[in-house]
This record gives sequence, structure tokens and C-alpha cells, in this order.
Amino acid sequence: MPMVALGVLLLLLKWAEFGPFERMPWWAALIPFGLAILWWEFADNSGWTQRRVIDKLEKRKADRRQKAMDALGLDTRREKQATQARHDAARRTTADPTMRDHDESRRDPRL
Repeated sequence: MPMVALGVLLLLLKWAEFGPFERMPWWAALIPFGLAILWWEFADNSGWTQRRVIDKLEKRKADRRQKAMDALGLDTRREKQATQARHDAARRTTADPTMRDHDESRRDPRL
């Protein structure tokens, strides 16, 4: 898009014959448009454009899910991990040595 804007600016300056642009050839004013076309071809053929679209949609989906979870008042996975990390840190720093490595809630339910 910056190349298109530059091309439009150069065309306007050439058309108005403003200052040094009066002597500039017309083909030189059209170069930014050619560069913009080359960039768009590269971006489309390399998949860069499609990846940006997919990333934007994934972010919107994650934000929408987060908003719904917040509206329902449910803990998200990140909050549960943070709560568990705080709990583990508090257990490690407790003064009672018997409680440091013993936690019944973390036992494997299959045992």
C-alpha cells in the first residue's frame, strides 16, 4: 500500500508539473505501481497473505472464546495454571517440612 500511495503522489506531482517532477519521465512516476504489483504477487504466491488472514481469524476466535468464558464466570486454563503455580510456590515455602512434597489432590486418580 505505501508503494501505491507513493505512485499516486508522484503521478499528481508529475501531472501538476511541480518543481523537479516537471522534468521526470512518465515511466518513472509509474515505477511504484509496478513494484506494488510485484509485491502483491510475491505475497500471494508465498502464502504470506493467507497466513496473515488465518492468524487474524484465530486471534478473533480466541478473543471471542475468552470473552464467553469470562461472561460465564468460568476459570480459564491460564487462570488454573496460575492458581496451581501459586499454590505450589506457597507449598514449597511453607515452614512445615512434612507438607512440602505431600499433596493428596495431585495424586493420579487411576491408582
